[in-house]
This record gives sequence, C-alpha cells and structure tokens, in this order.
Amino acid sequence: MKRRNFLGAAAAIAALPGCAPLPTSRGTGDLGVVIQRASGKLAVVDTTAREVLGEIAGLGDLSHASVVYGRDGASAYVFGRDGALTHVNVRTQRVLARVQQAGNSIGGAISQDGSLVAAQNYTPGGVRVFDARTLAPLADIPATYTAADGSTQRSRVVGLADLPGRRFVFALFDADQIWVADLANPREPRITKFAGIGRQPYDALVTPDGRHYIAGLFGEDGLALLDLWQAEPKVRRILGGYGRGEQPLPVYKMPHLRGWAVAGREAWLPAIGRHEVLVADALRWEEVARVPVAGQPVFVMARPDGRQVWVNFAVPDYHRVQVIDTVTRRVVRTLEPGKAVLHMEFTPRGEAVWISSRDDDRVSVVDTASFETLARLDVPQPSGIFFSARAGRMGL
Repeated sequence: MKRRNFLGAAAAIAALPGCAPLPTSRGTGDLGVVIQRASGKLAVVDTTAREVLGEIAGLGDLSHASVVYGRDGASAYVFGRDGALTHVNVRTQRVLARVQQAGNSIGGAISQDGSLVAAQNYTPGGVRVFDARTLAPLADIPATYTAADGSTQRSRVVGLADLPGRRFVFALFDADQIWVADLANPREPRITKFAGIGRQPYDALVTPDGRHYIAGLFGEDGLALLDLWQAEPKVRRILGGYGRGEQPLPVYKMPHLRGWAVAGREAWLPAIGRHEVLVADALRWEEVARVPVAGQPVFVMARPDGRQVWVNFAVPDYHRVQVIDTVTRRVVRTLEPGKAVLHMEFTPRGEAVWISSRDDDRVSVVDTASFETLARLDVPQPSGIFFSARAGRMGL
C-alpha cells in the first residue's frame, strides 16, 4: 500500500478552483493571560510555545482580579478590584469594551450560552449583569437583607458561579445566605434565596457537572452544600467541626475554592487556619481523610485527570507548592518555584502547570510528571493565570 502524501494532497486541494488555502492564523486553544497586578496589564501567553506574546494595558486596579472567557476562547472578561469590567480579545490583544460598574468588585462569571456576564460586588453589595458582546447593562441585583437591628443593609457578594440554563449562584458574606438567580429574561431576574446556611460564606465552587454548589464558611468549621438537582433544593452543612477541640490558628490569607478541587469521587478542600487538606466523598459528602501539608492552604487544585492535587500556601509558607497523590493521599513532592506563589493553572490536559511567583516577577512552567521546570517567564508581579480552555468549563 502506498503512503499518501498528506501535504501534497492538501496543496493540490487548495489549488483547485473555488478552494481557499489552509488557514495559517493562530487559534485560541493554547492562549491564556497572566494578570500583572501592579501595572494594570495582562500578559498574553502561548501555553504550547511557553512564551509571552504581548500585553493588554489600561485595565485599572488588578490587585484582586479574575478573568472568564467567552465561548470562542478569544473574548475574555476582566473583573478589576476597582469595579471595572473590561472585555478584551486575547488574539488581537485589544480592549473591546470597558465599563465602571461598581466601586469594589472581586470577580464574576459568564452564562452557559455565553450571552451574559455577571459581576459580583462588595461595593455596592450585589450582582450586576451585562450583555457579553457590548457590556450594556441588563440587570442589577442588590444583595439586600435585614440586619439584626431591623435596618436594610447590603451584603458583600462572593462565590459567584454559572449554572446551566442562564442561571447564576452566589453567596452573601454578611447575610449568611445563598441566592440562585434565573436570568432566562435578563430584564426580570427571578431570585431563589436560601437563608441560615452558616456563618460568613467566603468563597464557593460548582462541581464540574453543575450539580453541587459548595460554600466555605469563615465564621465556623464546615461548609454549606446546595444540591441543585433536587426538585426542592435545600442547603445542608457538611464537614462540620473539622477543627473542633483543637486550638484555632490565626488565618493569614482567606483560602480559595475556585479551580475545581474535585478528583474522581472525592473533593479536596482547604481547611481554614489549619495545615491540612480535607478529603470528602463526593457522593455522601462525608470526610474520608485529611492530608497534612506544609502550611495554611490557599488554592487546592486537582490536575485535569484527578491523579494529583497541587496546593499553595499563605505566609509564611507562600514560597512552597506541594503535590499530593490522590491514590495514596500523601504529599509526593515539595517545590519552591519562587517567592509569593499566588496562583496555579494547569494546561488543558494537565501535562504542565503554570505557577506565578509575585515577588520574583516570574511564572514557572512545571512538568507534572517529572516535576522539572520547563520554562521561566519574566512577568512583572504576576498573580492570577487563566487559560482559554476555561471557555468550555462550567464554574470557571
């Protein structure tokens, strides 16, 4: 059998009348951004070539910024700490639209169909929803509640995530509530409220299947779980009292639950103020193990295949990253990629992880099998790392 010359065949097809040549422009699947928190810029990166392609400037206060992607993987939405929402194109490295939508914002989400972008705000407390193409305002959802003295107050909003069917879910830090907003008609949001969920929900995640919303509780040991597949969903407490009977430690940095710490049938979660990672059965939502780690965990992130969990830490241990094998539930490697590790992001299939080291002005690319450093990129004061593969993932 003769081997077909694919390149020759492609060239012949392109030469036929009415056939355009094969495209040579860059796709978006291996693009990403790194937040430069001090300069108000994004570094645009190529995850295959492991290089910085350029910068997008003029994005304001990025000291606590986050990014979500539109369905095409080229549109990205930047939520700045100063309340600005910016629509950028990572392929062309340009700002497409920008709106000053609040006074203090800490993140947002994009709807399942990619048509709506929602921002969660501290000041004023609530959620604002925009047209993803134009950033025209569509809905304002004030996070109002009745305080102990009977007055009406606004709560800071945390843990905003997308759900199937043009819905968003979020937690009210000051009101101890979880709200689900249905925006089938964005001009008339329908809100379902769950009260008394536990003290001070500080962050949350949605499991990859969209079924469970889990909010961490800063004011008490435990987490709040909402099963969104139930006909009449109710919030129940899980992992209650994981620090009971032990001397609580000071909390140096609030842990983060974003990034999916769900590996197979288990959820891996940071224990507030403790040098431990909690492991829960993701069917029964009961504790099955604890893994001692080097410090207070901030991000606990599962590699895409679920075989490893990577952990970074608050001060004074924030120069370290530890890798846990999810089969043995043991730390198998401790790395020191640089000073002030703030974030980690896996490549889409998990063969490498990118790690930002703010105080060393660099991003390290590490092989997740050999733990060898594959590249070091010079990025001024890097923090969050967000790859375009997030465009196809719920809750990211």
